Amino acid sequence: MALLEDLKKSAKRSPAVPNHPRWPLVIYWSVLHLPRTLDPAAVIEDVFDRNGWGDGWRNGIYDYLHYHSRIHEVLGIARGSAKVRLGGNRGRTLKLGAGDVVILPAGTGHQCLAASKNFLVVGAYRPSGTYDECRPSANAGEHEKRINSVAQVKRPRKDPVFGAKGPLLKMWKPTR
Repeated sequence: MALLEDLKKSAKRSPAVPNHPRWPLVIYWSVLHLPRTLDPAAVIEDVFDRNGWGDGWRNGIYDYLHYHSRIHEVLGIARGSAKVRLGGNRGRTLKLGAGDVVILPAGTGHQCLAASKNFLVVGAYRPSGTYDECRPSANAGEHEKRINSVAQVKRPRKDPVFGAKGPLLKMWKPTR
């Protein structure tokens, strides 16, 4: 397992997406063992559910830039691989594959640029927060409102993979 913290540096607030003002995007590379004898999406759903990340879905990642201003999101790659831009147009493009997990703090832009035919993602959210889907806005007032909303989303109590003592909680320091 490796954590990727440095996306915070390349994913600063931009005119297109706010990204999170304090908490970095976190990637756990090849963290989930997905046995061939089991449904990989079900394995990921079970891990997320056990750690309080629910309201899950199975699909891909949208091919347009978007973010969530009122909720944190976790993405577990169940099958295949994809090139995904994280952090918005000024962010980084990475190749994600089966077993990888990406934890997106509210406001983090994400977009799938290319994917294998068998690409499958399991997504989930924290129960505190409200789902929304935002695209870049040319309206400065709307963008500022979303920036303020991002900063209000509470820190999760559990890491979606490792639970109450997971590395996410050390990286996402509580607000004072």
